[in-house]
Amino acid sequence: MDRFRTYEDKIRLELKQWENKLLQPPGFVERTSRLVQGKINQVIPEKVHEAITAAVKGIVKTALFSLDYIPKGEPLEGISLAERDRRASELLSVYKKLAAAEGAGTGAGGILLGLADFPLLIGIKMKFLFELAHVYGFRTKDYRERLFLLYVFQLAFSGQTKKPALLQTILRWPETAASLPPLQSNVEHIDWQQLQQEYRDTIDFRKMLQLVPGIGAVVGAWANYGLLEELGETGINCFRLRLLNGPQPEPLEGPEAE
Repeated sequence: MDRFRTYEDKIRLELKQWENKLLQPPGFVERTSRLVQGKINQVIPEKVHEAITAAVKGIVKTALFSLDYIPKGEPLEGISLAERDRRASELLSVYKKLAAAEGAGTGAGGILLGLADFPLLIGIKMKFLFELAHVYGFRTKDYRERLFLLYVFQLAFSGQTKKPALLQTILRWPETAASLPPLQSNVEHIDWQQLQQEYRDTIDFRKMLQLVPGIGAVVGAWANYGLLEELGETGINCFRLRLLNGPQPEPLEGPEAE
């Protein structure tokens, strides 16, 4: 007999377990990998670091300031959380395959194509997040929803020490959204250096192996598939939290939204 009265009860338990995992202090594996990544960073050419930094900043700014990633259809309304989760799972499956195929193709092409994979992958991730928001009924024409996606992105790819504060921002999003200044003013307060460093350090070990001749294609597919898996879990759970935590901010309309 199912011990949960409703599907929502089951998801609430899963979310509590996920939150507990995010709040755990850095483990031995993460501490060790950070040390290894630090040494790898020291031997990687500065041009590689600059390319990754520019890709992160450029794609994120595009997501915030333009309408390039906004899906054509309207956000889904009037369906259950279970149906939203089912559609989200299908969407994630499509994007994981897309990212894996893209990683295999660039990984097989050596260093130059391997470097080209960084901005391509970030673009795939952003497109996925925008479509995921619409699956859960949120309008990405509202700049506050686009900013929320940036916090989801950071939560997925930040180190363990940064996750608790980011999770609190997600949990208190209605209050945060209500106090947000205009978009231009808000973007000035984004810590670009931290965002770039955290993202780069989180993916470096997997993605730098993609540049190794002979194994790049296999590693590229594996790394991209796993990174989309992590982003998918984080994004789905963040939207579940918002839907289960009560009323959300009314969407902005017109120029104020953008």
